[in-house]
Amino acid sequence: MAIATAMRTLDGIDIGDAPFIRVQGLVNRFGEQLVHDGVDLDVRRGEILGVVGGSGSGKSVLMRSILGLRRPNAGRIQVLGVDARAEDAATRRHIERNSGVLFQDGALFSSLTVGENVQVPLKEYYPALSDSLRYELALLKIKLAGLPANAIDKLPSQLSGGMRKRAGLARALALDPPLLFLDEPTAGLDPIGAAAFDQLILTLRQALGLTVFLITHDLDTLYAICDRVAILADRKVLAIGPLGQLETLDHPWVQEYFNGPRARAARSATEGAP
Repeated sequence: MAIATAMRTLDGIDIGDAPFIRVQGLVNRFGEQLVHDGVDLDVRRGEILGVVGGSGSGKSVLMRSILGLRRPNAGRIQVLGVDARAEDAATRRHIERNSGVLFQDGALFSSLTVGENVQVPLKEYYPALSDSLRYELALLKIKLAGLPANAIDKLPSQLSGGMRKRAGLARALALDPPLLFLDEPTAGLDPIGAAAFDQLILTLRQALGLTVFLITHDLDTLYAICDRVAILADRKVLAIGPLGQLETLDHPWVQEYFNGPRARAARSATEGAP
């Protein structure tokens, strides 16, 4: 966390003490369907921010808008000191170079080995690197993501679901980005694998000074690793803050989500942890 706190410039751009992500008045429509109607959201440097909401609330649409993969209908988005809606190559490169993304199920290239997948961003941004150095850097990221060294030569089809997610994480970390986006990283994992992945994210945040934007439905993840949580409901960010402040909100979805049996079990596990 200290690394992220100390960072004031990035690629020569002065980001000062501003949030790593600032969303103001975001509007997203798909034809007549209004998904976001004035979304406001800040992601502070060094934090793990969880984003939750019911199906269709626009969690992934919000992430794609922040990343520049979707152009919103209205609103402002600042990412790492630049306007994320700008279309010039330098701005896009700044955001892409300094953001790592883990999509659902890893989104690996099926015809490439794990090592080749991790080397894709290295080839794009550092084409002058030798093949041997790219290989060594890929191996380092693969180990950092908690995979064995021999995973580097395996195809995605030869990996378990949990290993594919870790391979996707290794690729997301390839360029040492300060900002990491995770889309449902523990979905489909067994409880032991999900808990191990949560602890890995905590370790990487501490070791690398990462800021993490985390979309999840996993209540265990929210209680175990998130500093704050943003609730998407009614086409806006209904509330954002520590879980203790959100559990008592008088809103039907919030009450059902945070006060059901699974939430109570996740809360009890956290409270009982040493």
